[in-house]
Amino acid sequence: MNETKKPNKQGRIRAESELKIITAAQEEFILQGYRGATVQSIADRSGLPKANILYYFKNKENIYHAVLERTLNMWDQAIGDIDPAHGPKVAIEKFIAAKVRVSFEHPGASKIYAMEIIQGAQHLKEFTRTYQRQWVREKAKLFQQWIDNGEMKNVDPVNLIFLIWSSTQHYADFETQILQIMNRADYEEDDVTHVTRFLTDIILRGCGLID
Repeated sequence: MNETKKPNKQGRIRAESELKIITAAQEEFILQGYRGATVQSIADRSGLPKANILYYFKNKENIYHAVLERTLNMWDQAIGDIDPAHGPKVAIEKFIAAKVRVSFEHPGASKIYAMEIIQGAQHLKEFTRTYQRQWVREKAKLFQQWIDNGEMKNVDPVNLIFLIWSSTQHYADFETQILQIMNRADYEEDDVTHVTRFLTDIILRGCGLID
């Protein structure tokens, strides 16, 4: 009995430690950038010995890749699959709601991704060229089918996706600016609802899906 439980316990401890490290690393990369952050500073922020950090990730680059991968997985899980049978209105509503929710609940994840892209996507080039490009093409093809079937207005599908990305991630990437302008210390739960409704209404109208 003890032998069968031990791996589960070890796996749980490893998962908890890795999450702790990735969360601390995310903050360090946001504050210091990739070059400025060090394994030692990540260890200090996580409260774990440097040796533990290197045991799990070997080096800073591996930690950075893990942080980026966590962000991408988070977005994928939030959006999920878009079912063609549900039609463009439901698809866009789901897409916007998921992206807004992640931007408000995990702004650091979006900031890390934005910083990486701005700096030339050195660590994301292969991902962008393969998975992300294919994802956009598949979703754009689906929107084009709905357009051809007369289910929505004739808009550029790729730019529609770019618009949803940029408008939703703005609330994460420019969080400091928005809160300063609104004279607020932090976002509130009502903001998620308000922004989701606002963006959904504007974009659905632009796509001819509501009057």
